[in-house]
Amino acid sequence: MPDEDREVDFTDDDAPLLPEQTSDDTAAGWGERSATDSNDHRLIEDRPPHWD
Repeated sequence: MPDEDREVDFTDDDAPLLPEQTSDDTAAGWGERSATDSNDHRLIEDRPPHWD
């Protein structure tokens, strides 16, 4: 059956054609770490004495 003869049902309005956001458009997709992976707490504890 050729594509031009195929019947397509457009009545399903609930299903999105494209996602709102792709996986490569996220922080993880750009290679960034999440806030839970942060080591800021360790860096603050290990700061040199002359920073006090």
